[in-house]
Amino acid sequence: MYPLIAKISTTVRNIAFYGLRLSFVLGSRVAPNVTLHRAARLFCTPLPSSRSRALAAPTHDAREVSVTVEGHTIAAYVWGDPSRQPYVLFAHGWSSHGTRIAAWLPQLRRDGYAVVAFDQPAHGRSPGRQATLPDFTRHLLAVGKHFGPAEAVIGHSLGGAATANALSRGLQARRAVLIAPAADPVAAAERFADIMWVGRNLVQRMFAYFEGLIGITFDEQQAHHTAPVIGRPALIVHDLEDRDVPWSEGERYARYWPDSRLLTTRGLGHRRVLDDGEVITAAMRFLHGEAVGERLVSSPNLPFGVA
Repeated sequence: MYPLIAKISTTVRNIAFYGLRLSFVLGSRVAPNVTLHRAARLFCTPLPSSRSRALAAPTHDAREVSVTVEGHTIAAYVWGDPSRQPYVLFAHGWSSHGTRIAAWLPQLRRDGYAVVAFDQPAHGRSPGRQATLPDFTRHLLAVGKHFGPAEAVIGHSLGGAATANALSRGLQARRAVLIAPAADPVAAAERFADIMWVGRNLVQRMFAYFEGLIGITFDEQQAHHTAPVIGRPALIVHDLEDRDVPWSEGERYARYWPDSRLLTTRGLGHRRVLDDGEVITAAMRFLHGEAVGERLVSSPNLPFGVA
């Protein structure tokens, strides 16, 4: 009986998703302004299941603290003592949470690092319903300022993009590790539009709508603009079979970040690459000053994704 119930549940979800996509097709024609705001809200809203997954995840004996950012509190997790030990700051990705750093804790703690992670707004134990990349960036900057200069910052997925943006805006960290980092918010919005059947004309209007709200353009947040001004070492890790964020976006970071190297994996996808033991070991070698991965050289004659 249970497999049948699961099959029915999946069918119902698929029908609902198909109906949502059709509503964007029709809405863009008969009520474009209303549909624009619906698409914008959905683009900024984490997956509904992400909150429950985060609340169910163990905190691995973290000291839970609250950090005030822009008048509201966000949940942070601390292992060790960042005021006395070199510490590593972790920035999670979209529809994720701070304790996703769990697989790294044994090696980081064994090597004498304290660790700080936190839940971005609308994620995990932090309040809110919506978030954007500028929100991710500002909150990462605020947490970094609260705990002081970090030995290293690790960012996964959208957290990788926020890490690069924050470093280019003054985040204090000696080294950076970006795992499957998103490099292009324009491409991310276009992927969202393709999935949800939102017309490209409406996407262009959505860009203008967001840029008017946040005061920064989508183009300004792309890796080839932020990475060149970051003057500290970075390791970029990206899987060739990543279906969420293409490998070419990690390659773009490595090509435009002056002191960076690219470590390419295969078969780990977008999420397992964060937990992989070999990736963690390689990153620890990088934190200890070893050369890991391949050095890429940028060229204006090469399109993105071609090394």
